[in-house]
Amino acid sequence: MLAFIGRRLLQSVLVMLTVALIAFAMFRYVGDPIVSMVGQDTTEAQRAELRESLGLNDPFVVQYARFVSNAAQGNFGISYRQRQPVSDLIEQRLPATLELSFVSALMALAFGIPMGIYTALRRHGVLSRAFMALSLAGISLPTFLIGILLILVFSVQLRWLPSFGRGEVIAIGGWTTGLLTPSGLAALILPAITLALFQMTLIMRLVRAEMLEILRADFIKFARARGLPQRLINFRHALKNTLVPVITITGLQLGSIIAFAIITETVFQWPGMGLLFIQAISTVDIPVMAAYLVLTAFFFVLINLIVDILYVVVDPRLRVQSK
Repeated sequence: MLAFIGRRLLQSVLVMLTVALIAFAMFRYVGDPIVSMVGQDTTEAQRAELRESLGLNDPFVVQYARFVSNAAQGNFGISYRQRQPVSDLIEQRLPATLELSFVSALMALAFGIPMGIYTALRRHGVLSRAFMALSLAGISLPTFLIGILLILVFSVQLRWLPSFGRGEVIAIGGWTTGLLTPSGLAALILPAITLALFQMTLIMRLVRAEMLEILRADFIKFARARGLPQRLINFRHALKNTLVPVITITGLQLGSIIAFAIITETVFQWPGMGLLFIQAISTVDIPVMAAYLVLTAFFFVLINLIVDILYVVVDPRLRVQSK
């Protein structure tokens, strides 16, 4: 098990170095950050001096090595536009993104798995058909359209929930949360539903398909022939084997929640990393853009590492293969 984790950690480091190289190389040559930082009255000498002070004249390899070394320490340089350390901007925005992603992931799992189980066991019921129709809408409609529709109904027409912002937040150490305030909870509902709906319907359909396949397996037929209670067959034998492939897909989808929160944050003006990234694109703020991509890749790699470990724990056959 330790050897397996060690190999996965080594692979994760290689992936992060590759992502850092791609992000740095891509944004190193996108636009000229000096143009976004200075005014029209700035002389060429002042521009050259600023370029030198930022290290933009150094060779590519030197800049990349400096970027990786600093990023490993949580230092992503100075924002070209806001003239603040990027780490400070991330520290201000990251709690909002993680809080939104965490709540959305919990909603997707809390509703998606039970709905998938129900539609598999009661696939001809009226409620199952309603769930399948809802899942079709959740997969078909784009995220930004779902957000706009929710704003139109619950914010504009009914005026039950706020349409933008994070509400009142409370600082706990270096972390800010809106989960402990009424306005923070109210502001979280619509963006969390918007972000969770696609993932929830995908998890529901996956659980349903896998469970239907497992219920047709020979060992389930043998369990029925032995006279085991149907509840025991469904929730101990069938569900346990259903979770093996579900864990992998669900882990990838939870990682994509963080990555695709950028759309939801833009629609609801949620003050998170996604909105910061959109603002950085409009001003060619290279350090912020590179930091966002590296952090997103880090969360993906971390979640995949956890999923790989859980996969080995759930499926004993992989323990033998990993030795």
